[in-house]
Amino acid sequence: QVQLVESGGGSVQAGGSLRLSCAASGYTISSNCMGWFRQAPGKKREEVAAVYTNSRSTYYANSVKGRFTISHDNTKNTVYLQMNSLKPEDTAMYYCAAKGRSGSWRDPREYNYWGTGTQVTVSS
Repeated sequence: QVQLVESGGGSVQAGGSLRLSCAASGYTISSNCMGWFRQAPGKKREEVAAVYTNSRSTYYANSVKGRFTISHDNTKNTVYLQMNSLKPEDTAMYYCAAKGRSGSWRDPREYNYWGTGTQVTVSS
């Protein structure tokens, strides 16, 4: 049974930092694509970042580029999202997701497995 478990969310003031983790079980993150998405109340789920673990290629939404960094540790089967210079508009539920290497990293429909999310709240 595949499980993706996010952690590290919380409440911070604007300008602060958080580090999200996504621990995978029943699934090997190496040689696949791991993504982070977020969804704010009343809005659709949007892509945040992704990493292709075999090539270490990383991708970011324009809204987070330069502030967020995605990384992974194959030995721990875990993906991370370091979030710096947080803004109130980053407030959302953040989800970790996994898929194969083909297809677009941006499309949530491409992802086969999802975590249950971790809440990030940024106050001004």
